[in-house]
Amino acid sequence: MKNKRTFVTVPRMPAPSRRGSRARRHARTKPAPHRARRLIVLTVVLGALIGTGLVTAFGQGATPEASQALPGPASRLLPVGPPTPLSVALHDGLRIQLPVAQSRVTAIGYEASNDGALPLTALGHQGNAGALARLAHMIFGGGGGGFVYYQLSGGERDVLDVGAARGTDVYAPVDGTIVGISDFVLDGRAFGSRVDIQPSAAPSLIVSLTHLDLDPALSVGSAIGASSTKIGRVVDVSGVEKQALAKYTQDAGNHVTIELRAAATLTLP
Repeated sequence: MKNKRTFVTVPRMPAPSRRGSRARRHARTKPAPHRARRLIVLTVVLGALIGTGLVTAFGQGATPEASQALPGPASRLLPVGPPTPLSVALHDGLRIQLPVAQSRVTAIGYEASNDGALPLTALGHQGNAGALARLAHMIFGGGGGGFVYYQLSGGERDVLDVGAARGTDVYAPVDGTIVGISDFVLDGRAFGSRVDIQPSAAPSLIVSLTHLDLDPALSVGSAIGASSTKIGRVVDVSGVEKQALAKYTQDAGNHVTIELRAAATLTLP
Protein backbone atom coordinates (compact mmCIF):
# COMPACT_ATOMS: atom_id res chain seq x y z
CA MET A 1 0.00 0.00 0.00
CA LYS A 2 1.43 3.23 -1.04
CA ASN A 3 1.87 6.04 1.47
CA LYS A 4 0.09 9.29 0.61
CA ARG A 5 2.06 12.47 1.13
CA THR A 6 0.23 15.46 2.52
CA PHE A 7 1.48 18.94 1.60
CA VAL A 8 0.67 21.96 3.80
CA THR A 9 0.81 25.30 2.12
CA VAL A 10 2.18 28.07 4.37
CA PRO A 11 1.04 31.52 3.32
CA ARG A 12 3.96 33.77 2.45
CA MET A 13 4.13 37.18 4.27
CA PRO A 14 4.60 40.14 1.97
CA ALA A 15 8.03 41.74 2.14
CA PRO A 16 8.11 45.10 3.91
CA SER A 17 7.85 48.05 1.60
CA ARG A 18 11.02 50.08 1.33
CA ARG A 19 8.95 53.17 0.61
CA GLY A 20 6.94 52.70 3.82
CA SER A 21 10.13 52.26 5.86
CA ARG A 22 11.58 55.44 4.49
CA ALA A 23 8.34 57.31 5.26
CA ARG A 24 8.36 56.06 8.84
CA ARG A 25 11.98 57.06 9.35
CA HIS A 26 11.26 60.48 7.85
CA ALA A 27 8.26 60.92 10.16
CA ARG A 28 10.40 60.13 13.18
CA THR A 29 13.08 62.65 12.27
CA LYS A 30 10.87 65.47 11.01
CA PRO A 31 10.28 68.07 13.80
CA ALA A 32 6.76 69.00 14.68
CA PRO A 33 5.61 72.18 12.87
CA HIS A 34 4.75 74.08 16.07
CA ARG A 35 8.20 73.40 17.54
CA ALA A 36 9.88 74.73 14.43
CA ARG A 37 7.81 77.89 14.55
CA ARG A 38 8.67 78.44 18.21
CA LEU A 39 12.39 78.04 17.48
CA ILE A 40 12.19 80.63 14.69
CA VAL A 41 10.31 83.15 16.88
CA LEU A 42 12.76 82.70 19.79
CA THR A 43 15.73 83.16 17.47
CA VAL A 44 14.33 86.40 16.03
CA VAL A 45 13.46 87.83 19.48
CA LEU A 46 16.86 86.98 20.97
CA GLY A 47 18.62 88.48 17.97
CA ALA A 48 16.67 91.71 18.28
CA LEU A 49 17.35 91.97 22.03
CA ILE A 50 21.06 91.33 21.62
CA GLY A 51 21.31 93.89 18.82
CA THR A 52 19.48 96.53 20.83
CA GLY A 53 21.52 95.79 23.93
CA LEU A 54 24.83 96.25 22.10
CA VAL A 55 23.77 99.69 20.92
CA THR A 56 22.02 101.15 23.97
CA ALA A 57 22.26 98.84 26.99
CA PHE A 58 24.84 100.96 28.76
CA GLY A 59 24.36 104.24 26.94
CA GLN A 60 22.73 107.41 28.21
CA GLY A 61 22.35 109.06 24.84
CA ALA A 62 18.63 108.69 24.24
CA THR A 63 16.96 111.77 22.86
CA PRO A 64 13.92 113.37 24.51
CA GLU A 65 10.75 111.45 23.78
CA ALA A 66 8.35 112.88 21.26
CA SER A 67 5.53 112.62 23.80
CA GLN A 68 7.18 115.37 25.84
CA ALA A 69 6.32 118.37 23.70
CA LEU A 70 8.50 121.39 24.43
CA PRO A 71 7.19 124.92 23.98
CA GLY A 72 8.67 126.92 21.13
CA PRO A 73 10.90 129.96 21.81
CA ALA A 74 8.09 132.40 21.02
CA SER A 75 5.66 130.88 23.51
CA ARG A 76 8.28 131.06 26.27
CA LEU A 77 8.22 134.85 26.06
CA LEU A 78 4.52 135.08 26.88
CA PRO A 79 3.60 135.80 30.53
CA VAL A 80 2.20 132.87 32.49
CA GLY A 81 0.93 132.37 36.01
CA PRO A 82 2.08 129.92 38.68
CA PRO A 83 2.37 126.22 37.89
CA THR A 84 -0.51 123.82 38.39
CA PRO A 85 0.36 121.76 41.50
CA LEU A 86 2.30 118.71 40.34
CA SER A 87 4.56 116.50 42.47
CA VAL A 88 7.82 115.72 40.70
CA ALA A 89 9.82 114.08 43.51
CA LEU A 90 9.44 112.60 46.99
CA HIS A 91 11.52 112.19 50.11
CA ASP A 92 9.74 110.06 52.69
CA GLY A 93 6.45 111.92 53.17
CA LEU A 94 7.60 115.23 51.70
CA ARG A 95 6.40 116.08 48.19
CA ILE A 96 8.42 118.39 45.95
CA GLN A 97 6.14 120.36 43.64
CA LEU A 98 7.09 121.55 40.16
CA PRO A 99 8.57 125.08 40.70
CA VAL A 100 8.05 126.28 37.11
CA ALA A 101 4.89 126.54 35.01
CA GLN A 102 4.48 123.38 32.92
CA SER A 103 4.57 125.30 29.63
CA ARG A 104 8.01 126.70 30.56
CA VAL A 105 9.74 123.42 31.48
CA THR A 106 12.41 122.43 28.97
CA ALA A 107 13.50 119.19 30.69
CA ILE A 108 13.79 117.59 34.12
CA GLY A 109 16.98 115.88 35.25
CA TYR A 110 18.65 114.28 38.27
CA GLU A 111 22.29 114.28 39.34
CA ALA A 112 24.32 112.59 42.03
CA SER A 113 25.57 114.82 44.86
CA ASN A 114 28.95 114.83 46.55
CA ASP A 115 28.09 117.19 49.39
CA GLY A 116 25.52 115.36 51.49
CA ALA A 117 22.22 116.04 49.72
CA LEU A 118 19.48 113.57 50.62
CA PRO A 119 18.22 111.12 47.98
CA LEU A 120 15.00 111.85 46.13
CA THR A 121 12.46 109.45 44.70
CA ALA A 122 11.80 110.50 41.12
CA LEU A 123 8.26 110.47 39.79
CA GLY A 124 7.47 110.05 36.10
CA HIS A 125 9.70 107.77 34.01
CA GLN A 126 13.31 107.92 32.88
CA GLY A 127 13.67 108.95 29.26
CA ASN A 128 17.27 107.79 28.85
CA ALA A 129 17.06 104.42 30.59
CA GLY A 130 19.20 101.70 29.03
CA ALA A 131 17.73 98.86 26.99
CA LEU A 132 18.16 96.35 29.82
CA ALA A 133 16.21 98.58 32.22
CA ARG A 134 13.44 99.08 29.67
CA LEU A 135 13.28 95.32 29.07
CA ALA A 136 13.01 94.70 32.81
CA HIS A 137 10.14 97.19 33.05
CA MET A 138 8.36 95.46 30.17
CA ILE A 139 8.68 92.06 31.85
CA PHE A 140 8.23 92.92 35.52
CA GLY A 141 6.38 96.24 35.29
CA GLY A 142 7.40 99.54 36.85
CA GLY A 143 9.21 102.40 35.20
CA GLY A 144 6.56 104.94 36.13
CA GLY A 145 4.52 107.04 33.74
CA GLY A 146 3.51 110.61 33.11
CA PHE A 147 6.26 113.16 32.44
CA VAL A 148 9.83 112.30 31.44
CA TYR A 149 13.00 112.88 33.45
CA TYR A 150 16.66 112.18 32.62
CA GLN A 151 19.56 110.84 34.66
CA LEU A 152 22.32 113.40 34.08
CA SER A 153 25.23 112.00 36.08
CA GLY A 154 25.96 109.13 38.44
CA GLY A 155 23.37 106.62 39.50
CA GLU A 156 21.87 108.55 42.41
CA ARG A 157 19.06 111.10 42.33
CA ASP A 158 20.12 113.63 44.95
CA VAL A 159 19.88 116.86 42.95
CA LEU A 160 16.81 117.85 40.95
CA ASP A 161 17.25 120.21 37.98
CA VAL A 162 14.11 121.72 36.44
CA GLY A 163 15.01 123.31 33.14
CA ALA A 164 13.59 126.67 32.05
CA ALA A 165 14.80 129.62 30.00
CA ARG A 166 16.56 132.55 31.66
CA GLY A 167 14.09 134.90 33.33
CA THR A 168 11.40 132.25 33.87
CA ASP A 169 9.43 132.71 37.10
CA VAL A 170 10.26 130.22 39.87
CA TYR A 171 7.72 129.30 42.55
CA ALA A 172 8.04 127.59 45.92
CA PRO A 173 8.23 123.78 45.70
CA VAL A 174 6.91 123.30 49.26
CA ASP A 175 4.86 125.07 51.92
CA GLY A 176 7.14 126.52 54.58
CA THR A 177 9.27 129.39 55.82
CA ILE A 178 12.42 130.94 54.36
CA VAL A 179 15.23 130.38 56.88
CA GLY A 180 18.25 131.40 54.83
CA ILE A 181 19.25 133.60 51.89
CA SER A 182 22.80 133.78 50.54
CA ASP A 183 24.76 134.30 47.33
CA PHE A 184 25.09 131.36 44.96
CA VAL A 185 28.76 131.32 43.93
CA LEU A 186 30.22 129.75 40.78
CA ASP A 187 33.84 130.13 39.73
CA GLY A 188 34.33 132.80 42.38
CA ARG A 189 31.41 134.92 41.22
CA ALA A 190 27.89 135.32 42.55
CA PHE A 191 25.14 134.16 40.21
CA GLY A 192 21.83 134.88 41.90
CA SER A 193 20.87 133.48 45.28
CA ARG A 194 20.50 130.36 47.31
CA VAL A 195 17.19 130.17 49.16
CA ASP A 196 16.75 127.75 52.08
CA ILE A 197 13.21 126.76 53.04
CA GLN A 198 12.05 124.86 56.12
CA PRO A 199 9.02 122.88 54.93
CA SER A 200 5.96 122.84 57.18
CA ALA A 201 5.41 119.12 56.53
CA ALA A 202 9.00 118.18 57.45
CA PRO A 203 10.62 120.78 59.74
CA SER A 204 13.70 118.59 60.26
CA LEU A 205 14.63 119.13 56.60
CA ILE A 206 15.84 122.06 54.54
CA VAL A 207 14.87 122.51 50.88
CA SER A 208 17.47 124.59 49.03
CA LEU A 209 16.98 126.30 45.66
CA THR A 210 19.80 127.77 43.55
CA HIS A 211 20.33 129.16 40.03
CA LEU A 212 17.77 131.93 40.56
CA ASP A 213 17.52 135.67 41.23
CA LEU A 214 15.58 136.18 44.47
CA ASP A 215 12.31 138.09 44.42
CA PRO A 216 13.04 141.34 46.37
CA ALA A 217 9.74 141.05 48.23
CA LEU A 218 11.05 138.01 50.16
CA SER A 219 13.33 137.85 53.18
CA VAL A 220 14.28 135.46 55.96
CA GLY A 221 11.10 134.62 57.89
CA SER A 222 8.76 134.98 54.91
CA ALA A 223 6.03 132.33 54.77
CA ILE A 224 5.63 130.75 51.35
CA GLY A 225 3.08 128.46 49.67
CA ALA A 226 3.86 125.64 47.26
CA SER A 227 3.04 126.47 43.62
CA SER A 228 1.74 129.89 44.63
CA THR A 229 4.56 132.05 46.07
CA LYS A 230 6.98 133.44 43.51
CA ILE A 231 10.55 133.06 44.77
CA GLY A 232 12.49 134.54 41.88
CA ARG A 233 13.58 134.00 38.29
CA VAL A 234 15.93 131.58 36.57
CA VAL A 235 19.42 133.07 36.18
CA ASP A 236 21.75 132.42 33.23
CA VAL A 237 24.90 130.49 34.22
CA SER A 238 25.71 129.08 30.78
CA GLY A 239 28.76 131.33 30.51
CA VAL A 240 30.55 129.70 33.45
CA GLU A 241 29.01 126.25 33.80
CA LYS A 242 28.57 123.46 31.27
CA GLN A 243 25.02 122.40 31.99
CA ALA A 244 24.28 118.70 31.60
CA LEU A 245 20.59 119.42 31.03
CA ALA A 246 21.45 121.13 27.71
CA LYS A 247 21.78 117.68 26.14
CA TYR A 248 18.01 117.29 26.42
CA THR A 249 16.79 120.84 25.77
CA GLN A 250 16.63 123.26 22.88
CA ASP A 251 18.65 125.92 24.69
CA ALA A 252 21.69 126.34 26.97
CA GLY A 253 20.16 124.15 29.65
CA ASN A 254 19.52 126.82 32.29
CA HIS A 255 17.48 125.55 35.22
CA VAL A 256 16.55 125.88 38.87
CA THR A 257 18.17 123.34 41.20
CA ILE A 258 16.48 121.77 44.25
CA GLU A 259 18.28 119.82 47.00
CA LEU A 260 17.26 118.45 50.41
CA ARG A 261 19.40 118.31 53.54
CA ALA A 262 18.89 117.61 57.22
CA ALA A 263 18.35 120.86 59.10
CA ALA A 264 20.97 119.97 61.71
CA THR A 265 23.71 119.72 59.07
CA LEU A 266 22.81 122.86 57.15
CA THR A 267 25.83 125.12 56.64
CA LEU A 268 25.36 128.46 54.98
CA PRO A 269 28.23 129.91 52.94
